[in-house]
Amino acid sequence: MACLGTGGTLLIEPLLQELHRVIGFDSGGYFYPGADGELDAFMESPDVQASVPEHLDPGIQHSENLVFRNTLRAPGDIVLHEHGPRSMEQMLRDTSLETLLRSDYYNVVMRPAQVRDWLCLPLRTPQGQGVGMLFLFRSARAQPFQPEEVALLARLEHQLAYILQGGEMDAQDSEIHSEGVLVATLEGQPLWISPEAEALMPLAFGWRWRRGAQLPAALLELLRRLRAPSGRMELPAMRLHTAHGWFSLRAILMNAAHAPLPGQPEHAVALHITHRVARGVRLLSTLQTLALPQRQHELAWWLARGLSESQVAQRMGISLNTAVYHRRQLYNRLDVTGREELLSKLGHAVPARR
Repeated sequence: MACLGTGGTLLIEPLLQELHRVIGFDSGGYFYPGADGELDAFMESPDVQASVPEHLDPGIQHSENLVFRNTLRAPGDIVLHEHGPRSMEQMLRDTSLETLLRSDYYNVVMRPAQVRDWLCLPLRTPQGQGVGMLFLFRSARAQPFQPEEVALLARLEHQLAYILQGGEMDAQDSEIHSEGVLVATLEGQPLWISPEAEALMPLAFGWRWRRGAQLPAALLELLRRLRAPSGRMELPAMRLHTAHGWFSLRAILMNAAHAPLPGQPEHAVALHITHRVARGVRLLSTLQTLALPQRQHELAWWLARGLSESQVAQRMGISLNTAVYHRRQLYNRLDVTGREELLSKLGHAVPARR
């Protein structure tokens, strides 16, 4: 984590991968303020991700309130939690573990997600604003989190908050990863979805997207703009970002002559979804697969980001001679002779940038 600057929610996936190396846990998750002002979630485990709608269901809230001291339903709830990491047992009210295991919250949310224990850590800016809530989950097969693991996560609190608050990564430092199309009526009834869009919808809209249900609010807003009379010629468009990257949404009115499906209504709308991924995030994921020593890992990051050796030395707090030594060690380890070969080895994850 030493080479990470601020980058926001886009860094949560590689950050969790780094945490796996220092704290043993089965899967991680992150609740954070979404682009629409509501609580959004990123979960490593598909089982845990599938439980998020149940966790946020108002009908389950009463059961959760009965067994836990604090709940997490909205971004404002992040700052209501105490500072520092807490285990699941510490969050329980004056009740026994058996009471939790009999609760609706456990049987509807935790058991299907195969979660038996967790560490949670609320993250705040220095000004006290909620950044997000980090969770490390363990299943029934694993031992509960130990005090030394809680203490280790506590030492990382400020660095984690710094990394995950909004930062320097932006859509200009990204590349198109995939595109897809969803066809719907003007009123919002889904008609057809491409395989690419099928994969993109949960990345863009998370727990709010379930096939067969109503379209997410952002897509409904695009359809409303398309129906509304306007003198402007621009097609309705929108951008949003999540922990998975940036998403561009466009709505284009179709006619029957171009209908992709038999029996399609006269007025159907093609909703185009474009997914962009931050180059820095791709670079981090690539570096993690190489399992480099810490200094070489950090050096490779800065070299791939376009910094000179003197700039790298300054960023790493080492002398220029030491930076040159680590660079030679890195090149030998990866069997490359220069920066161009290094970038090629890293899959052209990022272009040189100064």
